[in-house]
Amino acid sequence: MDSPANLVWVGGKFLGIDWSVWKVIGWLGNVVFFSRFFVQWYATERRKRVVVPTAFWWLSLIGSLLLLIYSIRQRDSVFIVAYSFTWIPYIRNLVIHTRHREAHRDCPGCGESCAPQARFCSACGTALPAHGTAPSVTSARSRAPAERRPAGAAK
Repeated sequence: MDSPANLVWVGGKFLGIDWSVWKVIGWLGNVVFFSRFFVQWYATERRKRVVVPTAFWWLSLIGSLLLLIYSIRQRDSVFIVAYSFTWIPYIRNLVIHTRHREAHRDCPGCGESCAPQARFCSACGTALPAHGTAPSVTSARSRAPAERRPAGAAK
């Protein structure tokens, strides 16, 4: 029976593989692409709901580009076709995420990040300024009771 060392070092080679710079690029692409699974799993477990963090899309993009580079070098048409267009949804999702993050507004009262369509901060009730106007520091607590509106209420 082979010892564990013989399973790792086969024929004097690590894992029996003829290592080169291109093999390292290919394996690095596999590791990066696979690591996105752990990032998404961790984020979902942490928030106790399904979450796809930005790091997931970055790892997807970098891993697939490394694998595309490797497959082009190896002239493997199956993998060239498989990874030629995967970058499109990854970049699109990164753009959508960036636009969504930039559309949020910080509450002038408590600093909480508020949804773009919100008129009042859900954390403290401060009236949020309309897009393109100067921020107001009037909070729901400082207004008279008749002026207070719940979050999302119409004027």
